[in-house]
Amino acid sequence: MDSKQQLKEDIVRICRMLHRKNYLAATDGNVSVRLGDRVFVTPSGVHKGLMDAYQILTVDLEGRVLSGEGKPTSEIRMHLLAYELRPDVEAVVHAHLPYATACTLAGIDLLEPILPEVVITLGGIPTAAYATPGSEEVPESIRGLIEEYDAVLLSRHGAMTVGRDVTDAYNKMEKLEHTARVVLAARLQGPLPPLPAAEVEKLRRLREQYKGGG
Repeated sequence: MDSKQQLKEDIVRICRMLHRKNYLAATDGNVSVRLGDRVFVTPSGVHKGLMDAYQILTVDLEGRVLSGEGKPTSEIRMHLLAYELRPDVEAVVHAHLPYATACTLAGIDLLEPILPEVVITLGGIPTAAYATPGSEEVPESIRGLIEEYDAVLLSRHGAMTVGRDVTDAYNKMEKLEHTARVVLAARLQGPLPPLPAAEVEKLRRLREQYKGGG
């Protein structure tokens, strides 16, 4: 199997995992992987739990379809902006996480440093302003956030994560949804105290070490 076919198979594998975890329903969500000046991306209107590798489209960095049938996801501009702003990013995942989306509906901010592993793995989880799904407002809503953070909540519209490969981006999506579940459960008992500033600084130094291979 050549590298291009393998990347398409990887996208399908992640889409099926997202569907099995109830991170998206039916045709919701989208996944892409960058390979040089090409991007492999899920098509619009296809059930992610039933998708096959032959349905994955290839587009250029402007979103023009180079191969495959159908249209790329309506959120392709969000993916392309992430690649433009983050040269280190090779994959993007967008899913409609139930608990994380519920946080945006309830006005619960996940950017507060509550869990140490979130500071280390994601840097934090900011929430982008509401944007009409599929519109040019969506990529603009993440500008100023995705440059610093690997996970962004999309108000009323799930979340997006980025990574060095599609498995890494998926793992961050799992981490985000797990965090949302923990925070929502804990909030039932009252306000949540953030980690002390000194501890957050130590965790951020650890994050930089891990990113640098230390």
